[in-house]
Amino acid sequence: MNADTILVVDDEPDIRQVLEEILVDENYSVFTAGNANMARQLLREHRVDLVLLDIWMPDTDGITLLKEWTEQGAGPQVVIISGHGNVETAVDAVRFGAYDFLEKPLSTAKLLVTVDRALQDLRLTRENQRLRRRLEPASTLIGTSTVIAEIRQQLQQVAKTDSWVLITGEPGSGKGVVARCLHNASARSGAPFIDVSLAAIPDENIGIELFGSAEGGMVQPGRFEEANRGTLFLDEIGDLDLAIQAKILSALEQGRFIRIGGGQAVDIDVRIIAATNQDIDAAVANGAFREDLYYRINVIPIKVPPLRDHREDIPDLVAFYVNWMVEREQLPYRRFTTGALNILRNYQWPGNVRELKNLIQRLLIFNQGAEIDREEAEWALNRNEDNAVDALGSSLFKLPLREARDQFEKHYLNHHLEQSSGNISELANRIGIERTHLYRKLKGYGIKPKPGKTDAGG
Repeated sequence: MNADTILVVDDEPDIRQVLEEILVDENYSVFTAGNANMARQLLREHRVDLVLLDIWMPDTDGITLLKEWTEQGAGPQVVIISGHGNVETAVDAVRFGAYDFLEKPLSTAKLLVTVDRALQDLRLTRENQRLRRRLEPASTLIGTSTVIAEIRQQLQQVAKTDSWVLITGEPGSGKGVVARCLHNASARSGAPFIDVSLAAIPDENIGIELFGSAEGGMVQPGRFEEANRGTLFLDEIGDLDLAIQAKILSALEQGRFIRIGGGQAVDIDVRIIAATNQDIDAAVANGAFREDLYYRINVIPIKVPPLRDHREDIPDLVAFYVNWMVEREQLPYRRFTTGALNILRNYQWPGNVRELKNLIQRLLIFNQGAEIDREEAEWALNRNEDNAVDALGSSLFKLPLREARDQFEKHYLNHHLEQSSGNISELANRIGIERTHLYRKLKGYGIKPKPGKTDAGG
């Protein structure tokens, strides 16, 4: 069989059959779909290189489907086919990311030439992406859930401006991905995107890291200079001490700064995107974060939801990261069965998208065959839970007693709520607590039981 896989999407069974026969004769692997929903499912379950996509279909038209795949990125090559073609439709198809446009009735010779050229173009594109991604993290916002669609729409609006942005969300939820998406969609996309993980830099080195130094006759540029005319992403800005906060505020207000040990002002033109997993409002209230800096960077707030709040996106995320790791790290392609995906959808994901990505990578590395079934997914998640408990235990010892107790209680309640399938009566019995008191605890931690599961006992 040819290594290339083609998906034919057309609501006419005769067209699907003819195209499948032609392509199979040319040694391509072929799947067919009669509607958009079936096409989406096949793309999630299989690695598809090229889609022959009909425009007019009963549920979702081909142009809408094409735009959906283009927005999500890392999709297959697409050739639009239609019996109602015109120049305007062809231009729209190419504008929205199609490689080419073919009119029905299809010429077999033209079809095969177009398919061959589209696949050659895809191979070149993937090779370029693979080489680039060796040095770049993921920068695509994946998912079709309501919350992800709202963030995507917000990014489209914000990208047209040069406003500063503060991104909040739990660790691993995708704040860095949102920041890169915003930069790539902005007018500064051709300039540098400089990512600074502030939590990973010792306090004594942050000043030099950000502003550079001019000591002993040697000039060392800092991250502000590197990001000039581009975007500076200050990740975990809530971890900065007040002295560095003051210096950052001065640089942002004046559009210039002085290197550590230097005397000459350096002008800057940067867009600031900051991120934090902390409650920044509480930090301002207790004096741990400067109020004036907070209002300076928080021009446009964007909140990234935890993965447990948009678990319907997990199949799309799995498909994206499988293909991404196959291309970037040359790992073997493996298909997640429906049972395996259901296991992933029912997991809480305390580590969010980062945890999901790591799990997928581990499953591809420990190659157990072409498919990942329910049992293998359960095994992998059990290992995740063991590691999460170990990590939680070690991190709690670094916190004040009250904060450590609160974090443990929240994780403890979430775990047993999941084990009880959201049933409050069962949860109360499991942990030995009176239901009224349990409700108060859940509300205090912002934990919401599943609808309809609060009173299964009557």
